[in-house]
Amino acid sequence: MENKNRQPRVILHIDMNSFYASVEMADHPELQGKPLAIAGNPEERKGVIVTSSYEARKYGVKTTMLVGEARRLCPSLLIRRPNFDRYREVSKQLFAILREVTELVQPVSIDEGYMDISDLADRHPPELAEELQKRIFADLKVPCSIGIAPNKFLAKMASDMKKPMGCTILRKRDIPKKLWPLPVLDMHGVGEKTAEKLKKIDVHTIGDLANRKEYELKNLLGVNGSKLHQRANGFDDREVDPEAIHSFKSIGTSTTLAEDTSEETEVYRTFRKLAEKVEGRMKRKEVVGQQLQIMIRYNNRKTVTRTRLLHNNTNSREVISREAVDLFEEHWNQQPIRLLGITMSELVETDEAVEQLNLFTYERVAEKEPLYKTIEELKEKYGSDVFKSSKMPLPSIRTSFQKDFLDGD
Repeated sequence: MENKNRQPRVILHIDMNSFYASVEMADHPELQGKPLAIAGNPEERKGVIVTSSYEARKYGVKTTMLVGEARRLCPSLLIRRPNFDRYREVSKQLFAILREVTELVQPVSIDEGYMDISDLADRHPPELAEELQKRIFADLKVPCSIGIAPNKFLAKMASDMKKPMGCTILRKRDIPKKLWPLPVLDMHGVGEKTAEKLKKIDVHTIGDLANRKEYELKNLLGVNGSKLHQRANGFDDREVDPEAIHSFKSIGTSTTLAEDTSEETEVYRTFRKLAEKVEGRMKRKEVVGQQLQIMIRYNNRKTVTRTRLLHNNTNSREVISREAVDLFEEHWNQQPIRLLGITMSELVETDEAVEQLNLFTYERVAEKEPLYKTIEELKEKYGSDVFKSSKMPLPSIRTSFQKDFLDGD
């Protein structure tokens, strides 16, 4: 629970609206106002929609939808391939703008981050948020929504309440009216599987969740049940930490084989076992990672490491094993192997990891198992440029807006 003696905080959550599609429209003005989707294989109906513009969403076009289905819903739909290098460039520009306002910026994905503006006692938070929103749009030509609240969870929920280009304040006293009526599935941190479990005990809204006994939820969902109960009641004491991603540098394991082998079946079996161990350690530490490294030691003791940056954060043994095998096949020189290892790095806490949907991942997985089952599993498991900065002390001055937050419980 939150420490009520703590200096009141004002947190902003900045969420770029339909980011990939918005960047494409900014770079290609002829796309403005038209139904647009980003997908990696526009020529094939089995391609997967990564994101879509708001004009396309009016027709029912959604993320994870197959291209063929999207075109049936919206015959005039324009589809472009993703340009991830360009999206990362715009993302860096975005966070540079945020850090001009305060050093307390915590990126959590390519298009999303938190700011702690509690130390800006001379600025009125709603005005600051609107100025920031206008600056981002003027410089980058990309819209964003901003949530303003006394903690990270409420700021995150607030930024989702009005899109595109919304600025929403969510005070603690507003929770019963603004937050509790929402479906429990709309709550940050609740996936499809968790929502289904909650329905079995007649929890359908965030208010239902907030008003259940905490021990009931803990019995049903474990530690996550207690956390969700606290969040639904507006409590979240997580700091905005620019260094959060450095909490864990890497998690890995390796094994020496019983005997040197060039048998692919044995190699793949070993990678699966290693991935299972890495998954277990990552889940215990409640982190996900985006960078995979494998180590190969040959029978002549020559050791090589190979690294791959994944498109999405993961702690899934299936994903880790599959990517490790793929990386191995790409670099193996066919000589007998003595040792294998897997390490995951670029780690971030699971709570702050946002699955950045990428059709290359989905299309690769879809070849091996039903697409929508995979999508639901990914949605359930996942909640992303690191900017090093030192924390600044919070002043003792309390603005009327900060007091309004603190005293409005």
